[in-house]
Amino acid sequence: MPGVGTAILGLHDWWAWVTIVANGLAGAWCLGAHWLPSLRVRPLWWFVVAAEVAVVVQVALGVYLLAGEGLQVPQFHIFYGFVAVVSIAILYGYRTQLVAWQYLLYGFGGLFVMGLAIRAMTVNH
Repeated sequence: MPGVGTAILGLHDWWAWVTIVANGLAGAWCLGAHWLPSLRVRPLWWFVVAAEVAVVVQVALGVYLLAGEGLQVPQFHIFYGFVAVVSIAILYGYRTQLVAWQYLLYGFGGLFVMGLAIRAMTVNH
């Protein structure tokens, strides 16, 4: 019978795709909203927050697998997860200073985080 670690590992693998797709869509939506004001709706920001929370959940699952289950992974896998969380914090930190460019900030930021998640997956295999 599989243990909790196996179930969490499966969830971590599956949630990686949720993280990639959500951040890619959020980034694309924000970039579109920069040029098309009709895309500037409140649900955009709720979606951005959900995509960013997906990253935090993914990293938390990874931390559990490392600390709680003793899973061994390449160091760059851990690095990319850390950089993704820090990137989200930086995006949040610059939101008021770059309010005129907020859609570009979160658009390119979402795509950058998506790229980090893809890279984390590729160095793990």
